[in-house]
Amino acid sequence: MAQTTAGERLERAGAKADRSEALDRAVRFGLVAYGFVYLMVAWVAAQLALGNHPGRPSPQGALAELADDPVGQVVLWAVAVGLFVLVIWRVLEAVGGHAGVDGVELLAARTLSVGKAVLYGALGVGAVRVALGSGQSRQAPKTATATVMDWPGGQWIVGLVALGIIGYGFAMVWTGCTDRFLRHLDGDGQTGDSGRAYMWFGRVGHVAKGVAFGIVGCLVGYAALTHEPRKSGGLDQGLAKVLHEPFGPWLLLMIAVGVGCYGLFCLAWARHRSR
Repeated sequence: MAQTTAGERLERAGAKADRSEALDRAVRFGLVAYGFVYLMVAWVAAQLALGNHPGRPSPQGALAELADDPVGQVVLWAVAVGLFVLVIWRVLEAVGGHAGVDGVELLAARTLSVGKAVLYGALGVGAVRVALGSGQSRQAPKTATATVMDWPGGQWIVGLVALGIIGYGFAMVWTGCTDRFLRHLDGDGQTGDSGRAYMWFGRVGHVAKGVAFGIVGCLVGYAALTHEPRKSGGLDQGLAKVLHEPFGPWLLLMIAVGVGCYGLFCLAWARHRSR
């Protein structure tokens, strides 16, 4: 009984924190940082598609563009702080959020919140590593995929991770195609000319983000099937694969525009966050 009571108290505390004005302002700042990351990725990917840039179209690679500039360093740390704020938000949401749902739906919603917290945390750690000058190497001596592949049952674990990434990609595409993202915006964010613009940013952005994650998931899945961890990779390697396909530069440019739309949607979300 004591365990149940402690769990209920934790849930109530999480719900109360999730509704606080201070957290709301912090989350809005975090969403600006998140949108900025995707806008930077879009810019690097577009330059790469046009043959004007040797950079890496990934969050870490894009943020490395700022590392050599004093003002850029300040921006990097601000982005990192914003992303870690989003981690706190999603953790609180997982503990005490998602009011009005229960059962399997509640479990799925809270699991998704935890997954998003992990994603934001990974991006935040990447931003910190770039700011400290330790995240600009093109390839680590041993990738995370290779490390996991060496574990007992590692090939199966990597395969399950790949399915999870692909599933998340499909969820993003579904969200974009069904306009489910509109529930994140308040009434002002859904009306008038600006509302129509936000709607199209959300549609195109979510689909493009889903496609990008799907590509990464397929690479990780291929690595699991062939037991070749070098064949896996992050967003930069996935989009580099696109570049070398027929009509690759055009496809990469389209993905870059879409990812940029997702970044713009995040900025709109920060301004018109529904609570």
